[in-house]
Amino acid sequence: MEPPRYIVVEGPIGVGKTSLARRLAARLSAEVLLEQPLENPFLARFYQDMPRYALPTQLFFLFQRLRQIEPLAQSDLFARATVSDFLLDKDPLFARITLSGDELALYRKIFDSLRPQAPTPDLVIYLQAQPDTLIERVRRRGVGIERPISEEYLALLAESYTRHFHYYSAAPVLIVNSENLDFVSRDADLELLIERMHCMRSRREYFNRGV
Repeated sequence: MEPPRYIVVEGPIGVGKTSLARRLAARLSAEVLLEQPLENPFLARFYQDMPRYALPTQLFFLFQRLRQIEPLAQSDLFARATVSDFLLDKDPLFARITLSGDELALYRKIFDSLRPQAPTPDLVIYLQAQPDTLIERVRRRGVGIERPISEEYLALLAESYTRHFHYYSAAPVLIVNSENLDFVSRDADLELLIERMHCMRSRREYFNRGV
């Protein structure tokens, strides 16, 4: 495989995708493209009352991601590598677990009508962790609006990510068990991941480091 120029780091809330995206971008001298959840005025209310605020929360994120990803259609963007912490193709994943039938149908119509012709990533790094690990990491980072998030919701989210990437085939995927990896504090873990990225020979590989 050619060295990836457009890398996406994905995974459920609390798995560390944004931290890894930042570190990878710095290490690879790449541009970084991050979603901005705190710009969403509905997000705090969504965590308090999911059925009521799921649709506006989802639509705000969709429009935000569309706006961010639109410049990727420009060919000169990839003069430098780009690392992002969101994959537009996974946007409906949240919709399927939070929206009612009519709301989901409306969301799908909007998504299908607005979806841009954005380039496919050269590599997706999909981070996995157990729900109890996710909830511990969410609590540890101490973002106020995330306090109401339950382990049950994170378990459902993690299961939905697993199902999504089981069928995802648009780009090569490196599936990473992040339970015993710390890409922020341990440089050796980051270097090991980069080595695995560059050594990939198939479109779906696994990276699992034991204790």
